[in-house]
Amino acid sequence: MSSRYLVKDILKEITAALNPHIERAPREAQLLLMHHLGVDELWLLTNQNAAVKDVDKLLKWVERRAKNEPLEYITQRVSFYSEEFFIAQGALIPRPETELLIDEVIKNIKNRDSNMTFAEVGVGSGIISIMLAKHFTNAKFIAVDISQDAIEIAKKNIEKFGLENRIELRLGSLLEPIGEDIDYLVSNPPYIANDFKLESNLSYEPQNALFGGTVGDEIIRELLDEVLNRKINFFSCEIGYDQQDKIRNYLNNKPLKKLEFYKDFSDFDRGFTLGL
Repeated sequence: MSSRYLVKDILKEITAALNPHIERAPREAQLLLMHHLGVDELWLLTNQNAAVKDVDKLLKWVERRAKNEPLEYITQRVSFYSEEFFIAQGALIPRPETELLIDEVIKNIKNRDSNMTFAEVGVGSGIISIMLAKHFTNAKFIAVDISQDAIEIAKKNIEKFGLENRIELRLGSLLEPIGEDIDYLVSNPPYIANDFKLESNLSYEPQNALFGGTVGDEIIRELLDEVLNRKINFFSCEIGYDQQDKIRNYLNNKPLKKLEFYKDFSDFDRGFTLGL
């Protein structure tokens, strides 16, 4: 194979390779080529006759994408809340719906200068703690994950945003590694039932970040117990679309000052905030 192609020619070739497998093949072909060349869309559109080097590397990415590996893992980039983050296998790919979780926390804490202590369970790529740390500039964050791979990915993102002194990463399960008092707990925990059949692309993502137990809400209930036992002031959490009633029932007769649920962009239940 020739080591040099023109942009317009390789774009046609990789679009054709993706077409039987990927719904947005022309757009994803552009994105892969832009990432390969390190250019933006305007450059790509105005330099159709430019030479493309190291095509074999690009075609390997195309082969991975054709097997339904998420584009974000191939490019190791993901956008969230108007920022760009590093991502790799080992951490869940952030979804746009999780931006709503950030909004919920911001809505509940009026004082942006608060020096409160946040805890995050299931830090993943670090996006939640990072965005909250950028908003609450005097707050301290303790972020926990059971996966060392996730911790390493989060560490890279925390360093990128210069937040090493404000976000402390700890390896462990749920709140076990945190002995300090916590003012606000936030989590996007695993909440899918173990027997639920996922789409094939989700097989590339860490399964312990997706499956929450036999029913699906077991980890959420463990976190609720911790919140009540430790008397944590606030808890904002993502949930599955069908879990609101179960959570309401679990919290029935508990001494709560607040329990509000919020919906996602498709009008499905997506999370709640609890206040003590």
